[in-house]
Amino acid sequence: MKSSTVIKKIAADDVRFPLQGGAGSDAIHSKPTYAYAVCRLMTETGHEGTGLAFTLGEGNNLVCDAILYLAKHIQGKEINELMAEFGKTYRAMLEDPHFRWLGPHKGVVHLALASVVNACFDLWAKSHQVPLWKLLITLSPEALADTLDFSHCEEIINREEVIQMLQSKNGGKPEREKILSLGYPGYDTSIGWFNYRDDQVVRNIQKAMDKGFTAMKLKVGSAQSTRDIRRAALVRKIAGDHAKIMFDANQQWNLPQAIEICKELHELNPYWIEEPTHPDDILAHVRLAEEVPIKIALGEHVPNKILFKNFLQSGCMSFNQVDTVRVGGISEFILISLLSKKFNVPVVPHVGDMGQIHQHLVLFNHIALDHPALLLEHIPHLNDYFVHPVSIMEGRYQTPQAPGISADLKG
Repeated sequence: MKSSTVIKKIAADDVRFPLQGGAGSDAIHSKPTYAYAVCRLMTETGHEGTGLAFTLGEGNNLVCDAILYLAKHIQGKEINELMAEFGKTYRAMLEDPHFRWLGPHKGVVHLALASVVNACFDLWAKSHQVPLWKLLITLSPEALADTLDFSHCEEIINREEVIQMLQSKNGGKPEREKILSLGYPGYDTSIGWFNYRDDQVVRNIQKAMDKGFTAMKLKVGSAQSTRDIRRAALVRKIAGDHAKIMFDANQQWNLPQAIEICKELHELNPYWIEEPTHPDDILAHVRLAEEVPIKIALGEHVPNKILFKNFLQSGCMSFNQVDTVRVGGISEFILISLLSKKFNVPVVPHVGDMGQIHQHLVLFNHIALDHPALLLEHIPHLNDYFVHPVSIMEGRYQTPQAPGISADLKG
């Protein structure tokens, strides 16, 4: 019989990592500090659940304060009993009447929810002594569905449909499980940070190719679009015609600018153009998709399942970049992945967690939901700070084996 794992105490840690030499820079965030609001669930069994929410430094302490408030919903609970009906607890935290006004479902309170939820999934997997991906793909469809909150999405997807969807994919699981030995394909997002000089970009492209990456991303959104076009052409020239290259504007352009510049970038055959305009402006993305024959990737700054639902309904999204340390954690990530599968839009997550948790989630998406195994973003800057950092070989994420979600930080 499995021993009881009760959440006895909860802590929130404000952890920040200043970056050097232009790393992490984009058109909006010129000097970022990567930071985590860390939720730690302590027990008497030796297991500790660790959850992350990602920020860029300032305000990280506010997320930590909110974590401690939301923690009252789970303190004293046994983790397996909690996760058996986690969808109900998730909704209670999501709709907390004292906190909801500060969102709803976005900003500081939603980031805090992400950290708490991710810590719960981590402790759950550790209590079973398995990595998260293995726990998720071995859950019954009913048990998986019970971790989700379907509120305000029931007209598109509900518990019964999710159970049927998961059951219908069971037959192909053995074939899709081959990804576990192959490794999940990654792309290098660090070749072309916004503040990198051209010669740095050239060197980074070659390094990425030497490491086996065949896909890479350049930051665009300069005050003068000629800089973007020149650097984009440079990436295409060095990487070659067969490489997948992506351009990320980090919401810098208004709609007329996005239309004009995307028409020029289209000539370089991008795999996608990312966050071309304001992340809340669904109709602007629809108009851009109508005006320019490009594929649009977005989701880094889309905060919740409702906006993802609306983007998917609009038809303008080609790639879904939902981030589990940005939305309300793993539970909401899974629901958004299910919505995305229904609309036949592939999930290629943004990795505020540096890929630590997402390496588990993309394996679940592929094996259990039959999402295509396309790409997972790779950012190496915080590797040395994790107890079990991601492992990349020949451009592929190697399957994690340690119990949990791979979010534990050193020291």
